[in-house]
Amino acid sequence: MTTYLTISKNKFFIASMCLILISCKTVGPDYQRTQANLPANYSEDTSTNAANTTQKQWWLQYQDSTLNALVELSLKNNTNIALALARIEEADASMREVGASLYPQVDLGAGASRSKVTELGAFPAFGGAIRNSFNFGLSTAYEIDFWGKVKRNKESAAANALASRAGKDTVELSLIGLVASNYLQLRGLDAQIAVTKDNQVSRKEALSLNQRRLAGGVASSLEVSQAEVQVSNLEAQLTELTRTRALTLHQLAVLTGQLDLTIATGDLRSQPLPPTPPAGLPSALLENRPDIRQAEQNLIAQNAKIGVAKAAMYPSISLTGSLGAESVDLGDILKPGARIWSFGLGLDLPIFDFGRRKSRVEQADARQKQTLAQYQTAIQDAFREVNDALISRRLNAEREEAFKRSQTSAKQALSVAENRYKSGYSAYLEVLDAQRVHNDASLAVVQAKQATFLSTVELFKALGGDWRGDWRGDWKAGLANTTSTKDSAVKAQ
Repeated sequence: MTTYLTISKNKFFIASMCLILISCKTVGPDYQRTQANLPANYSEDTSTNAANTTQKQWWLQYQDSTLNALVELSLKNNTNIALALARIEEADASMREVGASLYPQVDLGAGASRSKVTELGAFPAFGGAIRNSFNFGLSTAYEIDFWGKVKRNKESAAANALASRAGKDTVELSLIGLVASNYLQLRGLDAQIAVTKDNQVSRKEALSLNQRRLAGGVASSLEVSQAEVQVSNLEAQLTELTRTRALTLHQLAVLTGQLDLTIATGDLRSQPLPPTPPAGLPSALLENRPDIRQAEQNLIAQNAKIGVAKAAMYPSISLTGSLGAESVDLGDILKPGARIWSFGLGLDLPIFDFGRRKSRVEQADARQKQTLAQYQTAIQDAFREVNDALISRRLNAEREEAFKRSQTSAKQALSVAENRYKSGYSAYLEVLDAQRVHNDASLAVVQAKQATFLSTVELFKALGGDWRGDWRGDWKAGLANTTSTKDSAVKAQ
């Protein structure tokens, strides 16, 4: 009868444990992607003359070997990239740590001790005895993941690891954007310097002409002084442009990690403009942006944390065990009689905590709502940035064309004014005014072209790269054809 009861109790215990295991489930909400309330396409119309839009490395569309080399240097040497890589390593290690929690932990321990029993204790007969003790063994501990606490922790850690990778992509995209912007500004300054030097040559010729006319008694000293002022103003303008170019070069040196960087003079006016995105650009391309991917992974991680907090409200069962040997004589430690073992089952059942665990769930839920709001805000900001970049690109190009027409008219007006002055039909003041207008128009064309180029950089950044796919990839293949030319254009002596 006793045996029957024992067997029945064992069966009942096993059946109960099986029932508990079957009834257990992963608690907490599963992630559901939030649909952003955005138009299907961007409001700004774009043309369809998009050539070579299949390139994934958007900076290659500028067809500039020097820019390609600068991007390569920045991705290799910039300290922000090194920081992002270290964060990825940290997130990966954290994910591996959480994943290890799914398996039992086994430890090996060993010890030796020597002790003397007090002679004034409760058993004087044993007083003064010296006792040796030797032991070694394996111990294990394992918490059964009944409610998916470890699973949710692993989900969160995996999302954090992906977020760290997206964070690195964000840093890279921002870095390349800075390199491209500063480089195009440098080329714009080169063009402005070239225009200013051309104007300076013509103004010096005008000064020389007035000096000859003064010597011949045809011109006045006032006209010579006015010409000298024009030359001096252009010299001051040239000095300021040269200073700004040096500062821009210093910024590129920091971005590329080459503090002694030098870049040969170029000219933005001969730079090919990247193609315009095709019409009807879909807003779904925002998913290419690494900051959007990072925000979503942060949301996934925080969503999983709700399950971790909820799992803490349910009972937890842990298993412990040990196997080893213990003896008073080291020589007996391997004998069968020295073997020891233990097995334990622990139950942690929350009863009264005055709302602590519930408050933690509410905190996790509130943090998830905050992260969701940040994710939605990131999407809305990204949509606005793309629209801003599209319209800026179009209007800057239109402004450039308007300034070109103005430059043509100013050049014609200057030619007429100079001919009138040489023929004695007008004063030199009319020539000075025409020179000023032409100089301003020439610089305005270059500045407008620079603004157009910079708006293309902003568009690429706003889209997260090229509009035909992920901007990352084997970009080094695109740099292979620049190896022979980059050393002559970019030098770190």
